[in-house]
Amino acid sequence: MSDRWEMRFMPFTALHPELGLLDSTLHGLGHDLEWGQIHKVHPRVLLTCPDCSWGLHPKVSRYGVRFFCHDRDRPESCELLNESWEHHMLKLEMAGAIRAAGWFATLEVPAEDGSWRADVMASSADGSRRMAWEAQLSPITVDDIAARTDRYAADGVRVCWVHPGARPPQWISAVPAVRVRAPQERDQPWVVDDGLAGFVYRSGRWEFQEEPLERFVRWALEEQLVPAEVLPRYRRVYRIVDGEQRRFRRDRWWTSRKSIADQGRHEVMRQRQDAARAEREARQKEQEEAAKRRRQEAEEQERARKAEEAERRRLQREEEARLRLEEARRRWAEEDARREQERVEREARLAREQAEREERERQDLETARAWWGRLSPQQQTELFAAVAEYAWRESSLRVEIPDKPMMWPQYARGVPVHVADKRRTLYGIVRPCPDLVVACPTLAEGLVLVRNTHEARELAAVLPQGRIVHLNLPEHEQLTMI
Repeated sequence: MSDRWEMRFMPFTALHPELGLLDSTLHGLGHDLEWGQIHKVHPRVLLTCPDCSWGLHPKVSRYGVRFFCHDRDRPESCELLNESWEHHMLKLEMAGAIRAAGWFATLEVPAEDGSWRADVMASSADGSRRMAWEAQLSPITVDDIAARTDRYAADGVRVCWVHPGARPPQWISAVPAVRVRAPQERDQPWVVDDGLAGFVYRSGRWEFQEEPLERFVRWALEEQLVPAEVLPRYRRVYRIVDGEQRRFRRDRWWTSRKSIADQGRHEVMRQRQDAARAEREARQKEQEEAAKRRRQEAEEQERARKAEEAERRRLQREEEARLRLEEARRRWAEEDARREQERVEREARLAREQAEREERERQDLETARAWWGRLSPQQQTELFAAVAEYAWRESSLRVEIPDKPMMWPQYARGVPVHVADKRRTLYGIVRPCPDLVVACPTLAEGLVLVRNTHEARELAAVLPQGRIVHLNLPEHEQLTMI
């Protein structure tokens, strides 16, 4: 059974009959207790699940991860049974980041009244501050997650919801939350990919920021980053995704206090601009009304002329719009034609290249058949027998002689022979074709075996750095095909 499946049902905490809660992720299990004092000991230590009170026993994964496993016939109602492998791994990563920040991290901590159970509870060194870190993988409504956040707030506990999915959940900005990206390699860090942003005063908008999860956790714990409401005019944000700019809506971010202040300053500036604009428009309106009153008598005579001028301008605008549309359509047609031409040229080029490859392969095969055709079937059998004898005499190795030798293109149409072991280690290449050696530079790294000195001289002329062994067999006599 794999670690992923085995840890699908395993908590990291257990209740000890005397010491209370044990945490497998903590040094000393949180009680100066060695893992060996509970793991594979007799008599067995009676450990129970903090959620369902069922019996637990300690286990260690093949990667060295310590956890607890329910005994047989476990109850399906236990919440800890429903946590996935990804959920467990994210909890471990968050706990490690919290401890790296100098805070205490305890897994699977319930409220005294049972109103919540934190995946990881972070506590400051002096115990005055607490912050819950929740790995939320399963679907949940905005109302439910907001209610759970309110229950934490009622107990004076800050919270951050962490989602590792490929897409942001609907509740990403409804509560203090981030989306994280798991590393592709073991030595790479987890990265906060969404939910963290900075306000750029110059452009007057929020911009997504990415930070390693460990750094984000430290900043959030020390309140260098705080969840902040986004003012209505700044809720549209843009991001390049898969080479395209996409628009998102965010009502809340984790951000710095400076960004919060910059958003406020920018909003004040925008409000001043809006007020100034409204004042200019009002003043302009008054001036227009005054002018309109002054021109009222004259406008009676000018009305007909203005109506005619307006109609002319409307027709002019329609004509200009029509011309712009025609120009755009012309450009679109030219672009379509250019793309079609490029497609045709690309397909023609690929066809030529394919034909050239096939012709080269045909010529190579003819050259190789001519090269091997120098030997009769008897001489071929004699050659491979000599190869086997040479390998045993020189290296005490038994090699596999193929019943039907095959010419391999990557070995210049020579025949590879392998050592008769479990791994079938390559021993050497028999009679690679001299005319094809140039295209196979790796031959210089291995052993090349040929029939006689004549063939060795032919190969040495094109493979001066190669290890060439001739087997002192007589010259070939007749032509045949391999």
